[in-house]
Amino acid sequence: MLTVVDKPVIQYAVEEAIEAGIEHFVFVTGRGKGAIEDHFDLAYELEATLKARGKSAEFEMLKASRPMAGAASFVRQQEPLGLGHAVWCARDIVGDEPFALALPDMLIHGRRGCFAQMIDVYSRHGGNIIAVEEVPHEHVNRYGVVALADDMGHETFRITGMVEKPKVEDAPSDLIISGRYILQPEIFAKLATQKPGAGGEIQLTDAMIALMDEQDFFSYRFEGTTYDCGDKVGYLAANVALALDRPDIEPKFRPVLDKLVKK
Repeated sequence: MLTVVDKPVIQYAVEEAIEAGIEHFVFVTGRGKGAIEDHFDLAYELEATLKARGKSAEFEMLKASRPMAGAASFVRQQEPLGLGHAVWCARDIVGDEPFALALPDMLIHGRRGCFAQMIDVYSRHGGNIIAVEEVPHEHVNRYGVVALADDMGHETFRITGMVEKPKVEDAPSDLIISGRYILQPEIFAKLATQKPGAGGEIQLTDAMIALMDEQDFFSYRFEGTTYDCGDKVGYLAANVALALDRPDIEPKFRPVLDKLVKK
């Protein structure tokens, strides 16, 4: 729920999914996270205030920002047992369908949303799609890293392996998993029996490696920039970058930023 410019980080992920044509949203939350559910509900008092003050643009933006009635589901992860476990908690709602997965703290900003680009790749190849990007080699030990083979064109490669937070000298490439996935429902069966991995948690990467023996996995190097809002510097960078990309904010913000940079 951290705000980047004027919207919570999670809102950017939902809007990215809406742009890609995704119609139902499953939020996996934990204890004390009721603000997320409230955020995507009707805010009667706020909407009434905006109407009364004639702020029609703000009212329409607020209205467009929430999923339609019945299009959002919420499931609780009672224990913080890892990303893989969080995904597994959504199994009964997702059912036997392919699904897109977003880690909202990884804010991806570009001319076209990352999910919309990934849907194009999925329409060509099917299987499982993972968004990747290049990082400096000395940073690969912070992320899940992929090993690649066949070049499928359009910045898409077949994935032959993955490793979660490898030693720098053992990393198979400089391409990291960027927090956006399109996965087949068979991943749930792998997660159900997955033993704890790195950090003592149920790792999604480990389950994907197991599923790789049965299904195709493709990496897609998307167009856009990722800001890790779970990191202080990444969060600050996201606010600056998105503010500069806003025509209603940039003209007033840039002179202030220039003064700060010159100090």
